[in-house]
Amino acid sequence: MSTESSPGSAKMKAINIRNDTGPAEALFLNESPIPIPKDSQVLVKVKAFGLNRMDLSQRLGNYPVPPQAGNILGVEFSGVVEHVGRGVTGKFKVGEEVFGLTYGGAYAECVAVEAGTLMHKPNGLSWEEAASIPEAWMTATQALRIANFCAGKTIMWHAGASSVSIAGIQLSLAGGATAVYATAGSQDKLDFCVKTLGATDAFNYKEKDFSVEIDRLTNGKGVDIIIDFVGQSYLQKNLNRMAKDGSIIALAAMSGSVAKEIDLSAFVRKRVRLQGSTLRSRDERYQERLCDHFVEVALPSLSNGSFKLCIERVFSWEKIVEAHKLMESNQTKGKIICTI
Repeated sequence: MSTESSPGSAKMKAINIRNDTGPAEALFLNESPIPIPKDSQVLVKVKAFGLNRMDLSQRLGNYPVPPQAGNILGVEFSGVVEHVGRGVTGKFKVGEEVFGLTYGGAYAECVAVEAGTLMHKPNGLSWEEAASIPEAWMTATQALRIANFCAGKTIMWHAGASSVSIAGIQLSLAGGATAVYATAGSQDKLDFCVKTLGATDAFNYKEKDFSVEIDRLTNGKGVDIIIDFVGQSYLQKNLNRMAKDGSIIALAAMSGSVAKEIDLSAFVRKRVRLQGSTLRSRDERYQERLCDHFVEVALPSLSNGSFKLCIERVFSWEKIVEAHKLMESNQTKGKIICTI
């Protein structure tokens, strides 16, 4: 595959969306131009890519896509270096096995990615395992940094069986949390959080009020950190169960973004901090620094098996419609991966 040809002259297969937005059935394999990497980029021949909930939102036209993302879905992948930009000399070589994070374009045979968010694939990880790591584990790493997490703190991860929380629960325990709590929507997921991942306790939000349970388990003190993906329906409960000087880190708003009739007194009384964050909207330098931090603090434990990688199911990318429908079902524990 030559990267020296003019844009559009060399083709690859990629997953496109009919009419640009639509349901899962709108996804289809099509021909697209092979991306021509900039001097700071590496062209990777993709072996596997991971699905993320943002892909569903982007497919429906409901996600604010960064300008460098392009119109092909996918932010994480594993593969083989095909071409190295002139400014990347010495860090990567053609033929090396890599995995990484990109702003978009991973649902394709080739993706051009900034060298700073590309990592060498450890020999002990399969293509599928490597592709399951970047978005979830780096998002969890970022959330802990933003929350000023340190040993001795208590933390709760909502959506405990999601890929980010699977990573976050393990990172919290490894970092010395005194208690790690989780919420989920089925007994199977609760057992997974506690028995497989090691969470201190987990609560079925469909059957119990997690704020009441946290109040009981902490003798009214609450937790130091809450990582939330749910949004408005959890905000008051989160506030009720925060410890003094605690932090709520909002990574999504799956129940809605408009919160009504919220008692804000806890912000003042408990000195609570509420901060939102996303990873994809961060600039390239930020993502590179986060990647370096992740390689230092988490990748060794992923490489040697100390941290668990949880893959729900692997599809051929020709089954992308089925893969998206499975993610939409909210029945998964861990990542959905597609192979090329």
